[in-house]
Amino acid sequence: MKKLTIGLLTPLLIWSCATQYNVKGTSSVPALDGSKLYLKVMQQDDMVAIDSCEVVHGEFHFAGLLDSVKMASITMGQEGLIPVVLEQGDIQVSINQPTMRIGGTPLNDTLYRFMQQHTQLESSMAELGRKESQMLLDGIDEQTIAELLTREAAVLTRQEDSLVTHFICDNFDNVLGPGVFMMLTANLRYPVLTPQIEEILSKATQHFRQNQYVREYIRMAEENEAKMQGLDAPLPPPPPDTNPATGR
Repeated sequence: MKKLTIGLLTPLLIWSCATQYNVKGTSSVPALDGSKLYLKVMQQDDMVAIDSCEVVHGEFHFAGLLDSVKMASITMGQEGLIPVVLEQGDIQVSINQPTMRIGGTPLNDTLYRFMQQHTQLESSMAELGRKESQMLLDGIDEQTIAELLTREAAVLTRQEDSLVTHFICDNFDNVLGPGVFMMLTANLRYPVLTPQIEEILSKATQHFRQNQYVREYIRMAEENEAKMQGLDAPLPPPPPDTNPATGR
């Protein structure tokens, strides 16, 4: 099952007017009290802090202006704690153990519902290890256990792939689609067009394909595919005023 790197996210322009964000957070994690948190967005292939604050008596607050709606990550140092969409409205963030919550604005509510569903699938997959131990204690032979758990794991993997694919497709034209696409591909060793990614791209809107991260990922994945097949990377198209037949 592919894991989503929640801390890695990418921005996407929604409108050109300034957007005011207001993030109010609470935390019941003792280790966070007195710590400095950062609000980071992706800029030029790097996560850059645009705001910071300290956790005081379990509360923290970020506020500012942006030229567009963006995906961001609340981090402590280099550790990503929770993603958040910077959009107009009062955004509520709760960092607790073991649960985290975001909401208060339309895109953050949508992202949180997705995170809940994904976490449930991850928990079900983790439960298979405990189930295996119990089945061994019950005297069930190892081959039977392996066959049963392999089938269950395959079902969960298909469910996760379907959840992620449908979520990205449903959000092609806002920040959530490219953001979750980046989470999905961040776990791959190098850009490649997996069957799941090919399915997503086959349905993608032009708006989604023109996102900077998505566009660069496709380019690099196609180059890697050509290299793996022993072919040269695809040549760039000729300039508009060039005759393809003569090269002039």
